[in-house]
Amino acid sequence: MELRFVTEAVMLAVYGHLLVPEEPVEFVVPSSTIDELYELLASPESIVDGRDDQEVRSAIKQLTDYLETPFISKKLAATQVAPWSKSSPIPISERASLSVIYGSEAEEFGEEFDPVETELLLTAMYEKAPLLTDQPDLIERMVDANIPVIIVDVDDFEYAVETGLEPFNLD
Repeated sequence: MELRFVTEAVMLAVYGHLLVPEEPVEFVVPSSTIDELYELLASPESIVDGRDDQEVRSAIKQLTDYLETPFISKKLAATQVAPWSKSSPIPISERASLSVIYGSEAEEFGEEFDPVETELLLTAMYEKAPLLTDQPDLIERMVDANIPVIIVDVDDFEYAVETGLEPFNLD
């Protein structure tokens, strides 16, 4: 059974080990996080602390180049039709695939979460999939706000894949 995780597109570029999981994994990313990749590339500011910024920029550029190939860009454009449209899985490695979802940020969680965070949370709830993140402050705010989403820290990714996660039901 393929595991699914909701995450930001930049996570896939920054954390290369996510692309070589031990078991099949589908990463579901909101389309707004694809847009963020281009914003990061255009920004003169450092993307990550304590890592080679050029290496991260190169990884982001490789991902955007891949997503711009004609076949894949056509798949992605088809998701922009209606809220919650989702692309079919796009292979990004032997055991990892990427699906892009055109989420709908509805300010559901107020000012506590920015629009991208809100879209990630709503996508995780909509897809009934855990949220994979590297942001301790986001995890803390989610716990404090009692957001009904399973959270997986990027450092626990291999363990989550190894042990498997049961789909959750919010009903």
